[in-house]
This record gives sequence, C-alpha cells and structure tokens, in this order.
Amino acid sequence: MSKPADRPDLDLDKSSEQGFCKFYASLDAQENTIRVFERSNGDYYSVHGADAEYVANVVYKTTTVIKYIGGGSSTGLASCTMSRIVAENFLRDALLKYQLRVEIYAPQDSGKPGTWKVLRTASPGNLQQVEELLFANTEMVTVPLVMAVAFKVAVDQMQCGVAFVDPAQRSMGVCEFTDNDVFSNLESLVIQLGVRECLVETPTAVRHLEHTKLVSVLERCGVVVTERPRSQFSSTDMEQDLGRLLELTAPVASLPELDLKSAMSTLAAIILYLNLLMDETNFGSYLLSTHSLSQYMKLDASAVQALNLVPSPQDGSSKTMSLQGLLNHCKTSQGERLLAQWLKQPLLSIEAIEDRLGLVELFFADTETRNTLRSVHLRSMPDFKRLSSRFQRGFASLQDIVRVYQVAIALPALCDVLSGASQPLVVKYYLQDLLAITEDLQEFRSLVETTVDLEMVDNHEFMLRADFDEGLQETKAKMEEEMGQILAEQAQVAEALDLEANKKLKLERHSTYGHCLRVSRIDAARLRGKSTKYVELSTQKTGVYFTTPTLRDSSRAYRDLSDSYTKAQTALVREVIKVASSYCSVLERLNKTVAHLDVILSFAEASASAPTPYVRPTLKPDGDLRLVAARHPCLEVQDGVSFIANDVSMVKGESEFVIITGPNMGGKSTYIRQIGVIALMAQVGCFVPCDSAELYIFDCILARVGAGDAQLKGVSTFMAEMLETASILKTATPKSLVIIDELGRGTSTYDGFGLAWAISEHIVKEIGCKCLFATHFHELTELEAIYPSVDNRHVMARIANNTASSGQRDLTLLYKIGQGVCDQSFGIHVAELANFPESVVRLAKRKVEELEDFGAKDTGGDAMDVDSPGSDVFTKKQMAEGSKLIEVFLGEFSSTPGLSDMASDQIALRVNELRAKYDSDISANAWVQHVIATL
Repeated sequence: MSKPADRPDLDLDKSSEQGFCKFYASLDAQENTIRVFERSNGDYYSVHGADAEYVANVVYKTTTVIKYIGGGSSTGLASCTMSRIVAENFLRDALLKYQLRVEIYAPQDSGKPGTWKVLRTASPGNLQQVEELLFANTEMVTVPLVMAVAFKVAVDQMQCGVAFVDPAQRSMGVCEFTDNDVFSNLESLVIQLGVRECLVETPTAVRHLEHTKLVSVLERCGVVVTERPRSQFSSTDMEQDLGRLLELTAPVASLPELDLKSAMSTLAAIILYLNLLMDETNFGSYLLSTHSLSQYMKLDASAVQALNLVPSPQDGSSKTMSLQGLLNHCKTSQGERLLAQWLKQPLLSIEAIEDRLGLVELFFADTETRNTLRSVHLRSMPDFKRLSSRFQRGFASLQDIVRVYQVAIALPALCDVLSGASQPLVVKYYLQDLLAITEDLQEFRSLVETTVDLEMVDNHEFMLRADFDEGLQETKAKMEEEMGQILAEQAQVAEALDLEANKKLKLERHSTYGHCLRVSRIDAARLRGKSTKYVELSTQKTGVYFTTPTLRDSSRAYRDLSDSYTKAQTALVREVIKVASSYCSVLERLNKTVAHLDVILSFAEASASAPTPYVRPTLKPDGDLRLVAARHPCLEVQDGVSFIANDVSMVKGESEFVIITGPNMGGKSTYIRQIGVIALMAQVGCFVPCDSAELYIFDCILARVGAGDAQLKGVSTFMAEMLETASILKTATPKSLVIIDELGRGTSTYDGFGLAWAISEHIVKEIGCKCLFATHFHELTELEAIYPSVDNRHVMARIANNTASSGQRDLTLLYKIGQGVCDQSFGIHVAELANFPESVVRLAKRKVEELEDFGAKDTGGDAMDVDSPGSDVFTKKQMAEGSKLIEVFLGEFSSTPGLSDMASDQIALRVNELRAKYDSDISANAWVQHVIATL
C-alpha cells in the first residue's frame, strides 16, 4: 500500500534516528509552542513527541499516522510527517486559529548529523519571518498586532502605559491612561485594536496579584501572553531607535510621544521582540501615533461574546452565526480586515456615523452601481498592503508590478462608475482620492509599459521587454525563432492527424513536459501505431499529452533560452522593482480607500439582502431608545427560523432599567442581546434590522451573560460572574448600555437574589444608564414600585389545559414581549419539551411542590405537609433517610452490568430484585413508600 502524498515517509537510518532523538531530548520544554523540522530542503516536514500527537489529532484525526523512531512505542520518539502544503496549512491555523507559537528547524550546515538550528520563529503577533512562507499564495485576513503593557499600582488605580505595533502596516501607537483594579480600560483597548499577542513584564512577588489579574483579562480577550524580562522595558535609547525607524519630517526630540515614558518603555520591548532594528528595510518607514481610548465605543470581552461579534469555533461552517460573518460581503482582503476592525471600534461621533450611513443609503438604493462595483471592480483588486510590504522588504517580483499596473489601468473606469453617483459623500471619501491616485500612478504605468513585456503576460510569463537591453533582445529573437518552429510542428501534426489546430489539437506549456500537444481521449485513437512519430507523455481527464522528436528538441531549446533570459534580466528586474517600490505610499492610500469602499458596499449588500431589508437608524447625542419591530440579524437568517419581531422602548425616567421575566426558552436572552447588536450596528454605520429605529450614542456596551467559568485557571463559575459584574459597575456611565442575563445563578438562591437586588439598585441609583436585566428572580420586579425608571416586562406564553391527560397543561411560547411581570419560569414545561422521562418530570413537580410548601406549611416542628389536605405527614428525618435510600437504590440499579442492552422485562426483573433486597428498609420508611405509590 503506497504512502499518502500528504504524509511522506520519514526516511532515516538508525544512526540518524539516534542522533535526532538525542538532539530532541536536549530541547527545553516550551508551553504552547509547536516545533517543526524541515526535511529534504523543505520538501516535507516532521513533528515529534507531544507535537506529533497534536498534529495527528488536529490534522489527520487519527493517531495511526504516528510512527516511532529510536525505539518502539514505549521507548521511541513519536513522529509524524506532513507534506509541504499540509504543513503550511497547519502552521497558518496554529498561528491564527489555535494561538500557538511556532519554531521551524533546519539541519545545520556543519555536516555533523543530528545538529539542527532554528530557521524561523513566529507567534500570533509576530509573523514576519514566516509571512512569505505561509502567506505567499493566501490572503492574510487577520492583522498580526502585538502589544506591550506596563503598569504602576496607585491607590485603587493602575497607571498603564501601552504600545502596539503592526509590522504589516508599519505603524506604531502609544497611549497612557488610568485604569481600575480590574483593568477595564485595558480590556476595551485590547478589543478595539484586535490584539493578537501582548508582552508583559515577568512578575515579581510584590506585583503577583496585579499580574494575575492582567493576564486573566488578556486571556479572556483571546490574547497570547508573552512574558519578557523587566530589563527589556527600558526607554533609554528610544530617541535614537525611533530616529532610525520613523518616517520623520521634524526632529525626533520634538515628538510629543516621547513624554509618555511608561508607553515608551513598552514600545522599546516590542522593538526588541520584533527585531525591528535588525531589518534595514524598516528604517524610515514606520509611523508613530498616540491612541485615544475615548474615540471609540468601549466593549468588554463579555459583550463581544454575548453579541456574537466575531466567528467562534462553535459556529462550524456557518458564516451567519456571528455579526462579522453576516455582514461580510467584502470582495477584498483589506475590506475583510477593515470590517473586523470597525465592528470592534464603533464610532462616538454622530457626524462620522451619519457619513457612513449616508454612503450605505446611497448604495443600498442604487442596486446597479452596487453590483457593478462589487462584481466588476472590487473583485479584481489585490491586497495592496501585502504588495506594499513585498516591495518594501525586497520580495516583490515582476508579477507584483504587473498586478499593480493592471489596477492602475482599471482605476479610470472605477472613477467613472463613482462619478455617476455624483454625491458629495462619494466625492469626499472615494472619488477625490481615487482621481489623485490615478494621476500619481501615471508614471508607474509608463514605467511598466516601457520595461515589461506585456504581450508575454497573456501567457503568464513575466519578463522585461527585449528592447530594454541589447543582450535580452538577442535572446528574445532566438526564443521567437524556436517558438516559430514549435508552432510549425503543431501545424504539421494537425495536418497529419487531420485535426484542427488549437481546437482539436492544442498546444500546451506543461510544468513537467514543457511545450507539448494535447488531444481528447477520443481523438487519441489516431496516435495508435505511430509511436515512432508521436511519443505519449501522460493520459489525464483533460486528454492525452504527447510530443514529437522535433517538438521535444524545440521545447528544450526554448526552455534553455527562457532560463537564460530570466538570468540575464535579474539585475535589471531588481532595478525596475526598486523604482516601483517608491510608489508604496500611493499603494497604501489606495488600500485604505478600496477597503473603505468595500466595507460600505458590504453593509449595503447585507442590508438589502436580509429577509426583511434593514433600515437607516436615527441617531441623537442623548435621549431615548425606540425600536419598532426589532429583530436579531443573525437569528433571523438561520434555516427553519421564522423570527418574531418585538418593539423596544427605553424612555428616560420611565423605562431605563428594564427587567424581563418569563419562561425558559421564551426569548429573554435573544431580546436583550438583539438590542445590543442593533445599537452597535448603528454606531458602526450600518443599517439595522428594524422597521424604524431611534437611538442615541452609547459610550460603551457592557455585558454579563452565561455561566462561563475557567476552572483550569482556578476561577469558578461564580467568581467569573462576579469579576465581570465588578468590571461593569466600575466602567459604566450614564450613557452606557448594560446587558445582564441571569445574574446570581452561581451561588445559593438567597445570596444570588441579594446580589442581584443590590447590583440592580446600584445601577438605577448611582449609574443611571440604560440596562436590560433578564432574570428568574421574580421578586426583583418589586423594584418597579420603588424606582420610577424601572420597568417590568415579560416574555408572553399561552397555557392551555390538556384535555387528553387530566391535570397536565400545554405551554406555547409566543416570543413576544409584554408589559408587566411573569410569575412563573415554566422550567418543568421546558423539560417536557426536551422529552425528559415522565418519572423524572413527575418527581420534579413533586419536589417543586415540596419547596413551595416548605415555608408556607412549616408549623415550627419537625413535620410538614407535602401533599394535599388529608395526606400523610412526614418528619424531616424520614425524608432525609428516605432520600438517601432512594439514592443508594438508584445508584445500584444504574451500575447493573449490560443495563443499556436489557429488554423491558429484564429491567422490571432487576427492579424487583432490588426492591426485595431493600424491602425491610423501604417498609421502615413511610415517606419512601409514599413516593413509590405516586410514581
């Protein structure tokens, strides 16, 4: 059985196996790091030890691919191989999806077997060394942003200094701010920027608690934390370093950012971590800016999760489970990146929001222009950021130059389409910039037309014009001569076989065979018996490839000449690319303009193609929130869902704090989350899923939903709940939107209710922000009688008696929100909908009755009535002993061997055996007898 192409053999002799095992054993263990070893000059790769087991499970989904070297399965080193393509795909996922670090090893050139060196390293925030290896043929949608944080502890406050660097965009940012002891502002900043990796100082014993809190916040945001020595956080040489890295028009000493000493120390750590000063192409190319926390809406990690802003692994193949996936109709990589950025950076400026909404409205209404821009112009746009980076780092090729040229000649047509809109906003955001860029690229077009052989581009060959150099011209003439012979041979064969050239007999340039001929598998019958004239090369689905002695000789001669041409033009190409790289700033401007247009068109497309088209919201600086027929954008597009819309009204002084009660599965969570999603969509500049919407600007959206825990990190469900709530109470302002779902479930009923009441009262009295609170604590609705701004609402349900079964009621969830209180949760009804066994449902109802009667019927003694009048009275001791007996009985029954395969008569027999065994105990306990009688 042959080896699969994606899993080559690890071909090592015994000596090489032992040498490698010894080297691998000498490596230090590193957490969350994958070590990959390059084999046969990169033809394939291998992983070993725990990494091999990880790859086997993640990539191949089976451990049978693991082989052992240097011994058997008990003593040998687990090993697994990957082809180059499989390895590149895995490493991309490891860095961007699984948030792992990567080390790629290659054999040392010393000739000594078993010695390896680290060839490349990468982490989620530092992809520079692997960018060309992993993303040469794949668009990079994720921005690899690395951040560094330093803080000083003051009384109840943290003084934070932060820096961040985007090596792909060649941009740096710094900021300093005061934070609380749960790092709420830092959490918002991390989400705004979309940080992938964060550098922090190695903790000291004095600051261990604060360091733990910081790491917890970063990990909650999905950020990889990298500890670095404190000595690397030094701003001593920053003025000199920035003088080399920055693109400056004024002296370095005049930069206002240098006054931010704490932020400068963190920037120094990033520069050292990314080795920016080791690459001369970085010199004079970076831009430095100061970031302000107040320019965007704040979001916490819980809000990002609660509103389903970004895709998660649980979404599977569905792209509409997250808001980003739903709104992503982008045609370019830069558009997708900007969309992800905008969703985490909702605007606070009404003017800026209205500009975006105005553009969306324009393209929403003009379907023809929208479709033309998306399907004709944007789909052909390359990733200019990646191209610019290739030019700056010296990796560009003639093909890259041609791609920019093709865009340059297409820009006038794009401008013509936008000119047809003739709207001031289109001129302001697109047309003005695109016309200027088109003008700036005129000389670039002339450069390409003078130097590049554009006729050969049609054949996917990228070379300089022959008349650009005398030596090239001579070689090109010989190539044309050989091509003439190749075409003549094709014509001769076509005549001999009586097949029409280029229709029945096609000339191909094969990667393996060079120039050859191809006929269909039916026409291949004409080749039989003529093996001296025609040499068959291979048979594939597309047809039969063959050649002739003359064609083979001409093809070889043409290939040799083409190689000579390529070598001769190398130095000249380098000069052309150097000139072309001076247009990087123009490409970056074009990148921003195209990305902005792509996202706006994506918003318009999503708004127009929704099951019910979205509408433009009305925004005010302050006031009330009123939504008519509001819907959840992600839920309404799911298969089999007929979404029921609800009106929303949150009026100042009347219904700012809304308490929602009602049945489980009735729609409480959907209701409160869709309001948050709609508010965020409006401030991003997108239309919203309503019939009409009136909102005001929220400075932040904060959420406490779900019962998430982090037990592996020592954080319980309740502690996670309290940490999130503490962050809300310290961050929220009167202009915030707070979403709370089921607060207090992680502890006892009484403690949970007490906390829920106190937190609600604090939000109402001290903060005064808009808040949506879904709860099963029906007593919480008493707040409405105390505070005018509290409003009770409930999820409506219809209950009908089931005539077929006496005493049972049918529950119909209406998914509509009504005024007032719902005093029941209907949890047992939902259990019935989930097809719980009848015996479990009956026992649950009985326990509910017992708990409800406990306080009302307790006479102060040891006895209480658990049934209707006239039933027996049982002591607490009887009930406790009986519960223990039932627990033992059920435990022994469930551990019966082969229980799942037993027939019903065998199960009944086993139950009778156990009843006989425990008969005396059952007879001695009246409460157990009563329970059995009711089942």
